Formats: sequence, structure tokens, C-alpha cells
Amino acid sequence: MSDSQDHPRRLELTTLMTPDMVNFSGKVHGGALLKLLDEVAYSCAARYSGHYVVTLLLDDAMFRAPVFVGELVTFKACVNRVGRTSMDIGIRVIAANHRTRVERHVMSCFFIMVAMTDDGEPTAVPRFEPETAEDVRRWKESERRQALRLAARALP
Repeated sequence: MSDSQDHPRRLELTTLMTPDMVNFSGKVHGGALLKLLDEVAYSCAARYSGHYVVTLLLDDAMFRAPVFVGELVTFKACVNRVGRTSMDIGIRVIAANHRTRVERHVMSCFFIMVAMTDDGEPTAVPRFEPETAEDVRRWKESERRQALRLAARALP
């Protein structure tokens, strides 16, 4: 599905990894990446919904490879599925050495963001119907993750 002007579903942000983000091993601190991921999820969901949003859940966040100071990191976010007040935001993270032009997929994860009124109550978000094969795949994978979360909640 193509993004509408009123409710764009995709957002891309590229930022430089700087020395203030380093951990004790000389790589970018995972917490610095998580902070950026939350900001990207917020931006994607708020722009799509037109509302202030809050983070409800971070799912499947696994660091596949380290990120180094000096690399350009691109966050590719997309609204995968919407509920009544919530949005499933998928984010793919690519680190690139701008000198060698080598890019690496360093992580992917999913956020559930909830749209809120000014009074702090959940509010409805715009609907969309998946149209492309990619949209349908993302929607179904989001449903599968939700079913797994609900099943895990039912465990004693």
C-alpha cells in the first residue's frame, strides 16, 4: 500500500554514531540504539495517527551485529498493522561505513505504540487495508506476534 499524504506509513531516519554513544568495549551502546529506536517508532506512529503516542511494547529486539562510532545508521520504520488505538511499527536498522560503502543489517524490532488524547486516554487511529503482498505479509506477521504474546500471557 502506498502511503497517503494524510497518513504516511513509512519513515526513514539516518544519523551518525558519535563518540558520546560509546560503551566500555568501544562500540555504540545498545541503550543509545534503543533510545533512537523508541524515537523513530514514536515519530512514525505520531505522523501516521496524527496523535501523541506512547510506547506499549518492544518486541523481538535482538542485536545481530555491533555498531561502531563513525558509522551512519539508518532506521527504516513502517506501520505494519493497526488496531483500534494501537499501531505495530516495524523497524529495520542498517549500519553503513560511509568510506567503504559497506552496509550491514544490525537489527530489526517491533514496537506497539498507542495513540492518546490530550487527556491521556487511548484514541482511535486511522484504518488501512493491506493491499500489496508485502503489506499482507507484514500484517499477518504482526497478527502472529500478537497471538504469541497473548498465549504467553495465559501461561501460569
